[in-house]
Amino acid sequence: MTIRRLPETLVNRIAAGEVIERPSAVVKELVENALDAGAGQIAVSLREGGCAYLCVSDDGGGMSPEELTLALERHATSKLPDDDLVHIDSLGFRGEALPSIGAVARVSLASRQAGASEAWSVSVEGGRMDQPKPVALGHGTRVEVRDLFFATPARLKFLKTARTEQGYVRDGVERLAMAHPNVAFTLSDEKKTVLNLESGGPELFDARRKRLSAILGREFGENCLPVEAVREKLRLEGLIGLPTYNRANAQQQFLFVNGRPVRDRLLLGAIRGAYQDFLARDRHPVVALFLELPPEEVDVNVHPAKAEVRFRDPGLVRGLIVSACRHALAEAGHRASTTVAGSALGSFRPGGAPPGGGGYRPAAPQGWHQPAAAGFAEGADSYHAPLPGLQAPPSGRQAEATAEAVAQEADSQPATVHEPAIPVDDYPLGAARAQLHETYVVAQTRDGIVIVDQHAAHERLVYERMKEEIAARGVARQALLIPEVVELDEAAAARVLARREELSELGLEVEGFGEGSLLVREVPALMGRLDVQGLIRDLADELAEMDQALSLREKLEEVCGTLACHGSVRAGRRLNTEEMNALLRQMEATPHSGQCNHGRPTYVELKLADIERLFGRR
Repeated sequence: MTIRRLPETLVNRIAAGEVIERPSAVVKELVENALDAGAGQIAVSLREGGCAYLCVSDDGGGMSPEELTLALERHATSKLPDDDLVHIDSLGFRGEALPSIGAVARVSLASRQAGASEAWSVSVEGGRMDQPKPVALGHGTRVEVRDLFFATPARLKFLKTARTEQGYVRDGVERLAMAHPNVAFTLSDEKKTVLNLESGGPELFDARRKRLSAILGREFGENCLPVEAVREKLRLEGLIGLPTYNRANAQQQFLFVNGRPVRDRLLLGAIRGAYQDFLARDRHPVVALFLELPPEEVDVNVHPAKAEVRFRDPGLVRGLIVSACRHALAEAGHRASTTVAGSALGSFRPGGAPPGGGGYRPAAPQGWHQPAAAGFAEGADSYHAPLPGLQAPPSGRQAEATAEAVAQEADSQPATVHEPAIPVDDYPLGAARAQLHETYVVAQTRDGIVIVDQHAAHERLVYERMKEEIAARGVARQALLIPEVVELDEAAAARVLARREELSELGLEVEGFGEGSLLVREVPALMGRLDVQGLIRDLADELAEMDQALSLREKLEEVCGTLACHGSVRAGRRLNTEEMNALLRQMEATPHSGQCNHGRPTYVELKLADIERLFGRR
């Protein structure tokens, strides 16, 4: 078969296929160009999800007539002033995205430089470009793309509905807007403005919080923790959600490297490692993290769409993320997300009506009857006798006699609760008032009540204490009577041996035993009888995927969690007032006590104002 040069138009279409997958890819490239041009306002408009028409306009630096034509040619850019492919401090190459788009669509590019007397426009259709001509336009650049993929109609068959494609566009714009909170963004379709984000102001952190709250919702703003850390040349900032504010998937984990949105396995693995103590494996935190480092320390060109990056020192990056996130989570103390209380209040309302809509009067229950048993457990502060007289209300002399009988009986019974020995205002979780169903501790706070799941709360306390002891004394080891040989391929064995010191700290002693074989001499005593062969193979796979020994750590933590569960106060155990208050005080002093080891809340706090709304008092 004879080798030949492909036509220029076909070369451009092949290149476009690497970058331009759908309308969202076009918008991403054009918005990145606008950001690189110093835009303060960026507007995106669509028709039919961007397939029929899309336009990106900005108020950035603009281009001259000569630069307009160059921008539509391949391998022409303003973003490599020193021809250095390593030191890249821009989001993309303006001369690369535009010719790719022009090869598969009809493109009109108009621009006006600051101080120029007029704007110029140039058009390209299927790779054929016309001459620049004057056009009416204010300061900045406007790129219009029509009939996307008209030159490659086969690609149209793989696009989804206009609504779905618009969703992809919105997601891409929101990610770039998160990374650049001082830039205003709008997104509109043929019917309405879909997204309108104002500039967040000069202060970066405040602007970032405001922008993230606008995109992720007010609840995220109320339930996030600030993250800020510096290590060597790396700087990490952002906001991470409380463990009790979690999701069923990782779609709301937003990661940025030098202002570029990325989906990187190393970064995702670091977040998983940071939260592995606090969430079940099928739950995921909500985070937005922004990593800044010198351009020469990261390669952004390992993926055609720059969605992945490669770090020169991945261990340093992962360590920074894990330690910074864990420090922020520790600083949160016993705090749980506000959504816990909101969910609890919603369960009291018909149809889960949101709070704030005014009080309602529940319908009278049918079949009023006297309760068969008391509701509180026994104890000085937990006895509650059933109130008599829950039948239909009497009238006249009968009503007066009933009221007098109820008052006399109430005076003769033990009090439902006693005043706590400590002032309510002194502690965040208040003072214990009662125990319900021998499982839940009810405490009164300054402005509400707290309901604590005694087993879940104490389980977290025991677990944290076990972790402290392991950190102080190390993991207890158990020597194998007969060392076990595990056979792997050479690459897998090398990966495990490279992390030998880290595994030793976790109680696992391995050494080389010929090519592709490992000898295991000691295992963590906590794990008891275990499948050594399966453990080592899992570790090798984990190291290949995430470059971290998660399997062993998670197995150890799972064992610790099981031991903590069995060693904690069980549901069904009666607690006296002193024990309940001691539990509350320990929770206040223990990090992460707002959630159990699986991310479920250990307590629910209900504000008095919300409770009063439930009963129509507000």
